[in-house]
Amino acid sequence: MTKKKSETAELKLSAVLDLNEASTLHGKLMELRGKDLALDASGVERVGAQCVQVLIAGSRAWEEDKKAFVFNKVSDVFSKTLQLIGVNIDHLLAKEIQQ
Repeated sequence: MTKKKSETAELKLSAVLDLNEASTLHGKLMELRGKDLALDASGVERVGAQCVQVLIAGSRAWEEDKKAFVFNKVSDVFSKTLQLIGVNIDHLLAKEIQQ
């Protein structure tokens, strides 16, 4: 029996990641758990701490599952907001966008 290659799921984050979006984001992540995950934050215009917490928890869950959790694209707003609140996601950025 051959083992199926792990499928990479893609998730485009909403433009507004605020308190109202946090539970929705959590639900989306839980649906994708167990798969490698590529996140697209290129359209993010506003980020709240609650969604950042959900994303950090997600990255840790994926790490425990030994699955990939990577940001393929990030907006300037997304990266600057994370920097302002003291969250470093450099280790989660795709090699193509690391500076």
